[in-house]
Amino acid sequence: MRVLLADDHQILRDGVRRGLEGAGVDVVGEASNGEEAVTLAAETSPDIVLMDLSMPVLDGVQATNRIRSANPEVRIVVLTMHDDPERTRAALQAGASAYLTKGTSFAEVLDTLERVEAGEEVLSPKLAASMLEHLNSIPKSELLSERQVQILQMIADGASTKQAARALGITQKTVHNHLNATYRRLDTQSLTHAVLSAVRLGIIDLYSDPDPEADEA
Repeated sequence: MRVLLADDHQILRDGVRRGLEGAGVDVVGEASNGEEAVTLAAETSPDIVLMDLSMPVLDGVQATNRIRSANPEVRIVVLTMHDDPERTRAALQAGASAYLTKGTSFAEVLDTLERVEAGEEVLSPKLAASMLEHLNSIPKSELLSERQVQILQMIADGASTKQAARALGITQKTVHNHLNATYRRLDTQSLTHAVLSAVRLGIIDLYSDPDPEADEA
């Protein structure tokens, strides 16, 4: 695993570098601000950037957006002191795969890096609960449109996007557009997380009566 460190605190970078290298991780560089992170990510092509949010010149959210736009293969793991839903949402929307706070143990940081390298998205239980509480404060009728709920329910029941499109008489592209809008509204970037969030919020049922067409090839 090749990791780039981006944090404006030298002491923290030194400690994380020692821990990662001791665990056999290849630390390919260190950036003290967001602009340096963007430049070094382009030069070193890391697998993962461990990114702080509050940095000079360019903040972590902007740096995440620029790095992911230039190379979508690079994963971003946010490690920050901020744990509010707004910053979490902004980082995830910019393309971060995981969001951790600086109170997280090194063992958890290493575990998260390994999970993200394997393709997972990770959010600490505390932050997940905080974001869910924020979503719960929004009237459900304002979170998702009726069509977005329809599509998400069909997907939860096992339908593919093609089957959902056929059943609803719309194009598969339109289904994907609705799903992308759903991800934004539910502050997630994966279908699995969107379904779980919608179930927890009571927007859809995990075990409803599936549409008959969902069983068709």
